[in-house]
Amino acid sequence: MLRLLAEQEVPWQQVDLFQVDERVAPEGDPDRNLTHLRESLLARVPLSPDRVHAMPVEAPDLERAARAYGDALRRVAGAPAVLDLVHLGLGSDGHTASLVPGDPVLEIRDTEVALTACPYQGRRRMTLTYPVLDRARRVLWLATGRAKVEMLERLHRGDASIPAGRVSREHALLLADREALGGPASIPAGGRPE
Repeated sequence: MLRLLAEQEVPWQQVDLFQVDERVAPEGDPDRNLTHLRESLLARVPLSPDRVHAMPVEAPDLERAARAYGDALRRVAGAPAVLDLVHLGLGSDGHTASLVPGDPVLEIRDTEVALTACPYQGRRRMTLTYPVLDRARRVLWLATGRAKVEMLERLHRGDASIPAGRVSREHALLLADREALGGPASIPAGGRPE
């Protein structure tokens, strides 16, 4: 999707890009979201490096780094921060951003950027919290793959028992591939899921 975005006419000189979440890993690590963001989008568009706000997950004091990222977010997007667009994915366990099942980060409401308490898939994470996600002018969800079928249905119902289901649906748009909708067999000729 980001490669397609790079082909569009966007006033990049007016864009500030903030990360929604990031794994605590070294610069250039293939696990880093920033690594993929650079390859898929940043290497292809004229976005000034000073307008790319990478989460400081290499900092020795991650708590302080999360506070600093929140400060940067508010400097650019106001206090409280209001983002124009937030792009979210959907995990097969119902997580989104790094708001993962069972982590205390799900309950944080007094700050816009926080750290997961426990490693998830082998890494701690820095993430935007629900308050900043819920204030976004638009949330764009992307769900792909057969492993997402159940969680996509639950997200669509607004099931607050999964982390993704707790994100405000008021200004949300959901894009899903056929597999996430249950596969080609469940999509009739009219193109709408049964």
